[in-house]
Amino acid sequence: MDVSYIINELAEDRENYFNAVSAPIIQTSNFCFKTIGDLRSALADEYSDFLYSRGKNPTVEILCKKLAALDGAEDCLVLNSGAAAIFAAVLANVKTGDHIVSVRNPYTWAQKLFNDILPRFGIATTYIDGTLIENFERAILPNTTVIYLESPNSWDYAIQDLKAVAELAKAENIITICDNSYCTPLYQRPIEMGIDISIQSATKYISGHSDTIAGVLSSNKAMIRKIFNSEYMCIGSGIQPFNAWLLIRGLRTLPVRLEQISRSTRQIVDFLKQHPKVEEVIFPFDEKFGQSELARQQMTGACGLLTFIIKDADFSGIEQFCENLEHILMAVSWGGHESLIIPKIAGMTPESFNASNREHRMLRLYVGLEEPGYIIKDLEQAFANG
Repeated sequence: MDVSYIINELAEDRENYFNAVSAPIIQTSNFCFKTIGDLRSALADEYSDFLYSRGKNPTVEILCKKLAALDGAEDCLVLNSGAAAIFAAVLANVKTGDHIVSVRNPYTWAQKLFNDILPRFGIATTYIDGTLIENFERAILPNTTVIYLESPNSWDYAIQDLKAVAELAKAENIITICDNSYCTPLYQRPIEMGIDISIQSATKYISGHSDTIAGVLSSNKAMIRKIFNSEYMCIGSGIQPFNAWLLIRGLRTLPVRLEQISRSTRQIVDFLKQHPKVEEVIFPFDEKFGQSELARQQMTGACGLLTFIIKDADFSGIEQFCENLEHILMAVSWGGHESLIIPKIAGMTPESFNASNREHRMLRLYVGLEEPGYIIKDLEQAFANG
């Protein structure tokens, strides 16, 4: 299915809402019925009908059809955050006594789920270096039910061979879940490589405007129905119609935004690589990236998010560099119009800092929609005044 058709036309029955070009916001809590039979039918199967907007809503449904098509999936759910999507996807596929294999250093709230919540119910997690398929083979136990992936990771951009992991998991009857937030479905489609559930933070590139929090969970219809009828409805964290409309708006410009950010990112990477105060730049499509060949095999693009390591810097020096920036904002997340930076030391104390540990000198930069020269000038002056 053509991306332009998905973004601009799919699921939009304009003749049903006065031929308006923009999708309608059906801002309602519930839906009414003319017959007891129709109400009875909706009560019996909320997945297939509009009864109460905690479940299905027409505006949300337009968004879901578009996002599922972009993922190459049969269906999807949109929740109020990426963390909610992770929670629902994992919880739906584990029970007491089960075991999870996860890549090391996943998203913070995935770690919280694995480390703090699931052990309360007798569910254990083993973390591995996911860059090697043999590590998955060794970690799988008889009670392993889920393999959790994040490809690429959002700090060091470690990549998993999605096809190889999917084949291994299917042979062992294990569900695979992949966080695809770095790429979006435009640059990587985990489901087409055999992954069972693809999730992403729609807060980032799908929204594109830093004004909406959302998470997407895509899979086959049987899996989506299963999650809808249990975790999704019980958590009550489905996205609201207005936020769904904001995401539809964001989708309209997703391809052109990613193209612009990709072009700018290449220039920023080149600038940082030649700067005397930068020890290393980590970016999946850089030729010096250790997994660049695999990245280009399973990703059609990479943009926006990169990490650089400042050379010979102490704690206060990194702080000074970040606080010298005049236009690049210090903040978490990525995917909006604005360039952002966050240093590893933001989560550390001066006493815990070790300059010999390269990870402590990492800074993650998100390249936004500003002109690349504008971003480079800001970096230049921050380095010069540091």
